[in-house]
Amino acid sequence: MGQPSFEASNAIIYLTYGAFLLLGTGLAWKMRNQPKAEFLAGNRTQTAIPLALNFIAAAMGSGILFSYPQLGVLAGVQGVVVYAIASACPLLIFAALAPIIRRKCPEGFVLTEWTRQRYGVVTALYLGALTLLTLFLYMVAELSAIGQVIEALTGLDGLPVIIVECVVTTVYTSLGGFKISFITDNVQGAMICCLIIIATITIGAKTEIKTELIAESGLLNSSLVGWQLVYILPVAVLTNDFFLANYWLRAFASKTDKDLWVGVSVAMVVILVVLALVGCTGLIAVWSGALGTEDDGSVAFFLLLEQLPNWVVGIVIVMSVCLSTAAFDSLQSAMVSSASNDICRNRLNIWWIRAAVVLVIFPVVVLALKAPSILQIYLISDLLSAATIPVLMIGLSERFYWWRGFEVLVGGLGGILTVFIFGTIYYGDAQLGGELILLEQGLYTGDWGAFGAFVAAPVGGLLWGFAALALRLAVQLVQSKVRGTRFDALDYPVATPVDDSSVLGDTSDEATTTKIVGKFF
Repeated sequence: MGQPSFEASNAIIYLTYGAFLLLGTGLAWKMRNQPKAEFLAGNRTQTAIPLALNFIAAAMGSGILFSYPQLGVLAGVQGVVVYAIASACPLLIFAALAPIIRRKCPEGFVLTEWTRQRYGVVTALYLGALTLLTLFLYMVAELSAIGQVIEALTGLDGLPVIIVECVVTTVYTSLGGFKISFITDNVQGAMICCLIIIATITIGAKTEIKTELIAESGLLNSSLVGWQLVYILPVAVLTNDFFLANYWLRAFASKTDKDLWVGVSVAMVVILVVLALVGCTGLIAVWSGALGTEDDGSVAFFLLLEQLPNWVVGIVIVMSVCLSTAAFDSLQSAMVSSASNDICRNRLNIWWIRAAVVLVIFPVVVLALKAPSILQIYLISDLLSAATIPVLMIGLSERFYWWRGFEVLVGGLGGILTVFIFGTIYYGDAQLGGELILLEQGLYTGDWGAFGAFVAAPVGGLLWGFAALALRLAVQLVQSKVRGTRFDALDYPVATPVDDSSVLGDTSDEATTTKIVGKFF
């Protein structure tokens, strides 16, 4: 085997991007007169199968070709199974919570709209900032990944590919918005499934396993890292999914709750299988002798491909471009919708939002070229979400009507501070405690630092949140006594009935909801 020729590699890459550009711009031109509301979101317009394909396309970028095989080499079968389950199953949270949030806030299409209604403007801006930061980090990770994939598969410089991908996705998402991203993700999701099947069959048929290496590798055994990941990954992935506006846009786009459940369930199964297969390439690379257990596991997938025919590499290149383009255009579309809704309240001309997203691309590309670890980028975002989401979701239950935005803000920031305190105590060094917030050592250090960080973030966030609650109630009690007014901080808020039948359309869901206007303090 070897790499495809210079000419063949360029032809495969740029013809694939050209096809997506023609598809996207053609559809955008057809929908050029769509109203602003449809440009930003597609509430209650999609059935189960398109939803499933969209969740598949949005959930799997080209970075999976690095991170999952790497974990397979480090944590063996246990790590592969845990990572695949922890990445796929949290998608069910959207099927469970989106209908509840949609009834509470029928006009919303991202989580921050409910947050604004429930907790007030300050908390909504805080969550909006974290959402945009998460989308930004995921865009950096995706461009970094596709650049590294192309370099590994073809030997070409990754920078031109990164630039072309940015141009292609920016052109058609700027012109067509969410609908274009949704339609192109349908095509890309279907292509990904077909290409994965072909690549899997070929790898299984062409790779020779050396049976004596299976026992020697120790990859069938459990490990400390593997057991730690049983807790870390579900917490990290589940909470971080809340920050991904591209998922919420798709969840709220479902026509009915049944469509959402079916679509998410199908996507979950497909993603679980695909991620497990990709993770197993790390095991196969070791067992075939292509990689040693002490070598860098992130290149396991590509070392395995060196044993296969050139045409397989060509298929993987197309698959990688599909994975990356589908993930990146979903992130861009979500950033446009989130920025317009969270910051500008949909009042700013959409072209200004488009221009801002184009400007964001420049620092994204620069950081993508310098990003040392794709997994570390995800972990920074995961730690932020682990601190914030538990205190945020308390307000979803009306039993906690007294929980306000002040508690969410203090709890989220306090959770990060708790990670620093834990790291300083655990390592006996304030600098190392600060580095733990960025998880500079990754997950696979062999100590309890990363595990402790993902315990400290949510637990610390909740403790700080309840401490903030006690402080707020104490201040309000003192204020009521000083002013001679009744202490009403624990009174149940007055719920205003809202007829949202015009928004919900002809569905089986309730048409009348109650809206409780939230407060920050």
